[in-house]
Amino acid sequence: MVGKLTLALGLMAVCVALHTAGVTCALRWLRRRAQPAPSLWPGTRWLIGLAAWIILLHLVEIITWGLCYAWTGAMQGVQRALYFSAVTYTTTGYGDHTLPEAWRLVGAVEALTGILMCGLSTGFFFAVLSRLYQAQDQSATPSPSSSAPS
Repeated sequence: MVGKLTLALGLMAVCVALHTAGVTCALRWLRRRAQPAPSLWPGTRWLIGLAAWIILLHLVEIITWGLCYAWTGAMQGVQRALYFSAVTYTTTGYGDHTLPEAWRLVGAVEALTGILMCGLSTGFFFAVLSRLYQAQDQSATPSPSSSAPS
């Protein structure tokens, strides 16, 4: 049991590292392109691209868990393991496939990891959206020094 929990915490750490690296890359990419603030449609394209990137990060994390289930024999077959991982990570939990009893706590750790990573993604997405609107408001409002008489 301790070995399986150690594996689960290691996988959680991998997911946090992957997600942090992915979000950092996205932030750097956005900062290089953020001047001036984009209008509605370019800003929407940025958000669509950001959402796709975040989903890709989650998929990589789901695949990591799924491959571990298949590799250790906790789930028979890669396709089944990936499917189980997806419904566990997203906390959909259809219940049509379950881990053996000795592995169920590992599945719970995956679900908690998925919740945390989705929360991190939501916070990041909201922060980007807030900055976009804030930048648009600042570029649309003349600064007091530019309207002062000379």
